[in-house]
Amino acid sequence: MRLFTMLACLSVLLLAATCKPGADTTMKLQQLERTWLHAHEEDQADVSVYRPNTYAFPPSRGRTGFAFDHNGLFTQFDIAPTDGIEGRKGRWTVENDHTLRITLDDKKDPDYLLEIVSLENDVLKVRRKDL
Repeated sequence: MRLFTMLACLSVLLLAATCKPGADTTMKLQQLERTWLHAHEEDQADVSVYRPNTYAFPPSRGRTGFAFDHNGLFTQFDIAPTDGIEGRKGRWTVENDHTLRITLDDKKDPDYLLEIVSLENDVLKVRRKDL
């Protein structure tokens, strides 16, 4: 009986240790789930910087962005022909612990990857990669 109890405890500990990285990824994805607008003033080389849409941005002629929903729904915000913002619906899926695949429903553009360089303190830094 003791051997069975020890094996059961060991299994629980191993399972907890194995699940921990997944919990970190889930927490990061929850931080991602909101509307982000491009803070192009802060871009560095090939890394684009985004801030929540509630951020006090300096004046700009328009800002692109995107919104992530927890159920995999995605909206890409582009500048419309009339200088407003146009939302394009799509989906996001996790490729690995730092890369998302973006698929737009209208298929006007091919799928692309967003590599999450960092996500902290309401600043999202990404690198876009075309497929």
